[in-house]
Amino acid sequence: MSTNNLFSEFNLKSLNLKNRIVMAPMTRSFSPNGVPTDEVAAYYQKRAEGEVGLILSEGTVIDRKSSSNDANVPHFYGDLALNGWKKVIEEVHAAGGKMGPQIWHMGIMDNHHSGWVPPVPFEGPSGLNRPDFRNGVAMTEKDIEDTILAFGKAAADAKRLGFDTVEIHGAHGYLIDQFFRAETNLREDIYGGKTLPERNRFAIEVVKEVRKQVGNDFAVIMRFSQFKPSDYNYKLAKNPQELEAWLTPLVDAGVDIIHASQRRFWEPEFEDSDLNFAGWAKKVTGAPTITVGSVGLSGDFFGAFAGESSQPTSLEELNRRFDRGDFDLVAVGRPLLSDPNWVAKIKAGKTDELKGFTKEALGQLVLE
Repeated sequence: MSTNNLFSEFNLKSLNLKNRIVMAPMTRSFSPNGVPTDEVAAYYQKRAEGEVGLILSEGTVIDRKSSSNDANVPHFYGDLALNGWKKVIEEVHAAGGKMGPQIWHMGIMDNHHSGWVPPVPFEGPSGLNRPDFRNGVAMTEKDIEDTILAFGKAAADAKRLGFDTVEIHGAHGYLIDQFFRAETNLREDIYGGKTLPERNRFAIEVVKEVRKQVGNDFAVIMRFSQFKPSDYNYKLAKNPQELEAWLTPLVDAGVDIIHASQRRFWEPEFEDSDLNFAGWAKKVTGAPTITVGSVGLSGDFFGAFAGESSQPTSLEELNRRFDRGDFDLVAVGRPLLSDPNWVAKIKAGKTDELKGFTKEALGQLVLE
């Protein structure tokens, strides 16, 4: 099995990558009071040493009082947290790696199992996390304006600290995604609407503000998903035409790379074609894309939270799609969470040394 093409360079604006493999953002909750620790820095540095082309950080929340439902999820604001992230990027660069933070606002959330809650109620387009589940307040237009500015400030800080790119989290049922979805965006002002292009307005304004803050030469990634954690079969865009109407305005607003999240990368997005989500996103927008979803392991990430273990699987189908030009980069989650040297082993052909994944890896920052 040849993976030579996955180890070709990728260059776009501020991104100059030695290979096409991306560490997917994975929430870890090891940053007490939102401040990344020295161990968090070591965790990312080990992946850089293991030859990951681009590291995308775990979700790191913007400066809104209820942007997080977890006291141990890192912040991307405030001197203490930003100093922690400065150490992270310095150590990643010292190991020859490239990295971008994923900037995030969770929106309306379930309360955390720990009992911790933010100091003010969760906020979202209409107070809903999913149909018939209300656990917060509808944002005022001033709240929306301030949130857009907070995304921009986080992106500006990412560039100032020396990161190579930034990713906006617009997937998985969190705030931006709550604006996309008709069932959670019931607004009757300019941020609502009956169609997805109308409900796109908030995301477009976030992207424009991020682009304004980082300039034209800094690479901006945005993550999208069709599925929702409460509904794996959900589709915002039901056909390629709706996908184009959704994503193209965001590319026009400043998104350079589309990170197309799905549970299993080999599953077709629409009928009558084997193209996956990333393949269709690239086809309808022309933008480079990142594919993700159970790469290199059996099972999926959500099963891992339920205690399911996974075993290494072949990359043959991934290579076939990559060589066909369906996508430009490949994001890998659980294999890199449990083994910092996964990329180096793939490159060296040491597939017999690949590790499986167990739920225990979720409970620690694996450094070896």
